[in-house]
Amino acid sequence: MAHANVWNSRPRQYGKGARQCRVCAHRAGLIRKYNLNICRQCFREYANDIGFHKYR
Repeated sequence: MAHANVWNSRPRQYGKGARQCRVCAHRAGLIRKYNLNICRQCFREYANDIGFHKYR
């Protein structure tokens, strides 16, 4: 196995590279609480549909 082939020879099971948004597949800004796995931009868009309401 050459040096260049070693980098992605195994799938990632940990870290930021292993997780992505279930809506848009973005990897940054993930909300993982309650097993949502949605980026913050998509969360703002779909929060009411999911059942999160802003009380003020």
